[in-house]
Amino acid sequence: MTDLTDPSPWTGPSGDPNDEQFGDIVETATLATADEYDAVLVGEPYDGAVIGRPGACAGPAALRRELGGTKTHHIERGPVHAVADLGDIEIPAGDVEQVQRAVRSVTDRVHATSAVPVFLGGDNSLTFPNAAPLVAADTVGAISFDAHLDCRAVQDEPTSGTPYRQLHDAGLDTLAVVGARHFETSTAYHDYLAEQDGTVLSPESVASDPLGAVDDALAALGDVDAVYVSLDLDVLDAAAAPGVSAPTPGGISTRELFRMLGRVASDDRIAGFEVVECAPPLDAGNRTARAGARAIAHFLSGLGGDR
Repeated sequence: MTDLTDPSPWTGPSGDPNDEQFGDIVETATLATADEYDAVLVGEPYDGAVIGRPGACAGPAALRRELGGTKTHHIERGPVHAVADLGDIEIPAGDVEQVQRAVRSVTDRVHATSAVPVFLGGDNSLTFPNAAPLVAADTVGAISFDAHLDCRAVQDEPTSGTPYRQLHDAGLDTLAVVGARHFETSTAYHDYLAEQDGTVLSPESVASDPLGAVDDALAALGDVDAVYVSLDLDVLDAAAAPGVSAPTPGGISTRELFRMLGRVASDDRIAGFEVVECAPPLDAGNRTARAGARAIAHFLSGLGGDR
């Protein structure tokens, strides 16, 4: 059975004792102690199914490094606390379906705890095993912050473009994609998502009213029992996130993303969050990893809150 590696201790790089950083407050934990925390980090160093440029297997380490040096205090919501790191999922050799089965053997156990899992990717193909345990247990809606719809039909094997088709086949109730780019996904896949009663919100609708856009996405999920949130960093404009598999212009801004994540995290149905497609070898000045780490901080600050 696939397992988790032992997490490394976290430290905050600031020498000022008043500078509380995530490196100072994230504790190491195991599945047996995960219930003691509000949220747990789980690394997924894998990019064997990416359609575009590889590099996301180095994402978990980069996200941890940037988060470790990020201060814990949100101006409106105060400091983040009660976060632990469970380590990385041991990714086996094998084809994509084998990897997905192995990852799911761990995510089943992570979801069985009371903590909200925060998966650090890794490519988008692992969205399927990350969310599948929820789909098997409850009615589930997914909110995907992504430039693409990722609902391609599986051909020879799953890819980073197929997770929501797989989840729909497994029983996902509904999907809302926030920030999907014009000219990035074929008509056939937009038609498919429409047939599934899915919702697509473009960057323009986000720019005019970010909080309204995420409220619309949540409303589109209806009365599902659980909400799973996925952040593919290519939803950001390429200038803000160059280190992804498929950077494109015309994306949303970091400010818009952070506001929306704080809002969506406050929904009491949140059952999981992931950050995928952070590819440090493709990054420039750590911009993408830094944006991803700040996104995690904003999401964590919103858990259980009003905004």
